[in-house]
Amino acid sequence: MIKWQPYWDHHIPLPKLGPLYSRLVTAFVALICFINSYDGDFVFDDSEAIIHNKDLNPDTPLSNIWKNDFWGSNLSSNSSHKSYRPLTVLTFRINYLLAGGLHPIGFHVLNVALHCVISVLMIDVFAILIGGLVHNGREAKLSLSPKASFLAALFFAAHPVHTESVAGIVGRADLLCALFFQLSFLVYCKAFQGGDKTFSVLWIFGSILLCAVAMLCKEQGITVLGVNAAYDILMVCNLNIYELAHQLSGLLMRLALLFLGGSFLLYARWRIMGTGPPSFTEVDNPASFAENVILRIVNYNYYYSLNAWLLLCPWWLCFDWSMGCVPLIKSAADWRIFWPLLLWCCLMGLVYQALCSQDSNKRRTLTFGLVLLVIPFLPASNLFFRVGFVIAERVLYLSSAGYCLILAYAVGYCSCHWKKHKVCGLLCSRLVSRSQQWRSEQSLFASALSVCPLNAKVHYNIGKNLADRGNQSAAVKYYREAVRLHPKYVHAMNNLGNILKERNELKEAEELLSAAVHIQPDFAAAWMNLGIVQNSLKKFDEAEQSYWNAIRFRKKYPDCYYNLGRLESEGFFLNALKINPNIASCHGNLAVLYHRWGKLDLAKRHYELSLRLDPSAPGTKENYNMLKRKLEQRQRAVG
Repeated sequence: MIKWQPYWDHHIPLPKLGPLYSRLVTAFVALICFINSYDGDFVFDDSEAIIHNKDLNPDTPLSNIWKNDFWGSNLSSNSSHKSYRPLTVLTFRINYLLAGGLHPIGFHVLNVALHCVISVLMIDVFAILIGGLVHNGREAKLSLSPKASFLAALFFAAHPVHTESVAGIVGRADLLCALFFQLSFLVYCKAFQGGDKTFSVLWIFGSILLCAVAMLCKEQGITVLGVNAAYDILMVCNLNIYELAHQLSGLLMRLALLFLGGSFLLYARWRIMGTGPPSFTEVDNPASFAENVILRIVNYNYYYSLNAWLLLCPWWLCFDWSMGCVPLIKSAADWRIFWPLLLWCCLMGLVYQALCSQDSNKRRTLTFGLVLLVIPFLPASNLFFRVGFVIAERVLYLSSAGYCLILAYAVGYCSCHWKKHKVCGLLCSRLVSRSQQWRSEQSLFASALSVCPLNAKVHYNIGKNLADRGNQSAAVKYYREAVRLHPKYVHAMNNLGNILKERNELKEAEELLSAAVHIQPDFAAAWMNLGIVQNSLKKFDEAEQSYWNAIRFRKKYPDCYYNLGRLESEGFFLNALKINPNIASCHGNLAVLYHRWGKLDLAKRHYELSLRLDPSAPGTKENYNMLKRKLEQRQRAVG
């Protein structure tokens, strides 16, 4: 194995710290950048992966995490996302157990701690990639690039694109995957500590085992085998024909072990998926549904250029990039076609320097920077299979290491021309502000409006958050905008229809809900809500059919069975009151029905009639007080 003393290392404007102090400083920077997220709420995808995931509950059999996907759905279900990450779910379950419930602080603290550990380990990873693996006589590792590896690790610790992975609790999957990715690589390097011409098969098997663990945290972990292979060819064998001839048998054996290990892991992963790959819709990844292959390729490359821009200039961040956030390029006249062309020009320039530069230090650093940048990104590239997103900042967590390595080289190379160095400070500043935005759904969703104003999901989530906080009037505005931007957005239609139902705007509510079930016939919740509206409009036969449709698509639906059972009850109570209008229990039961159906004015009237006839009617006063609080809340929201 060849070792390099990078000449540009001493140009880097950092003090030369010992191994311990450089690690402490890196961990401190990572901690400071994310410390304000430790007491944040559960936000966005945390709701499905944690709050509503029964696999976190200690009462649920532990074996379920090996049968279900990341979101708690059975892997054999056609609706499963097939994201198999049982070790990540296990850590969520441990958080739940230690905290005695769903308290977000413990979840956030562990995420921040993991990012600190990963940032520290990056010093070792970068040191090996820049200068090679060197030991002194006492088997202690030596770094030939202490400043360069330290700076690259600082860039990694402070890069704002990591905010989703660290401040968002579901980003735990990316953190754990990155941790075991690093350990797999470092263990692979340890196989060569005996010298250039010998290696340990045991350490190589250990590396493959850690790769399997990384895959059980997130599927992206398989890519470490590609990085290990690149390290073996480029660093161990040095791509030297003479050396390669002498080490060919050993190299082929190691590559065969990596290939066989990777093939076995991929086969096991495929078998675990059961029913085949997940199915995604056009709104999740519109480019993958383009019929013209050329347009598909152009748009994929445009997505790559946007990912590169997020690494280069992470001021344009958003929690979701789907539903119109990135319109498709449909013609050569679209000016945005310039960006993928610029990306490939830059990549080709880097590749040329990595292959043809006379400077061996530059070749090695840029080559490994590109390896770390590209290989971990491949599962998200749409090259091998369709992914369920346009852009996802979380998938850049590992790839950003390659960018940080290239950036550290650029700083070292250009230091003699730079008088001041503010890159790390700017990254830290942006990261702290972005981490603050991830503390609550209200601030997270609001921050996305300036980045993706055409994203229907952004407007939907703002509306939902407002409705959950009781501000239904403001929520209506955002739900309407979501439906305008995406006329087939059935969840926005359903939620808007519910609010209109409570406001007694029944005709429009019926139109919205009817459109929702027409677009998605198996939308059980919309069928039930449509039934409630039709019942309010005295369309009893249609309401009954809607309830039965809801039950057909969701067998276990107690609310719908309740509404179906009460459908004829309203008529019964009204007929009874026609005969005798002074039956307090009939007024009370009718009020409960109207209260549940959202007919709040009618509910108030019958509660008052019931209490006037029988002030001691069981439960009626409590229900009436609940209704008054709801009416007061609605009045405040309107005001």
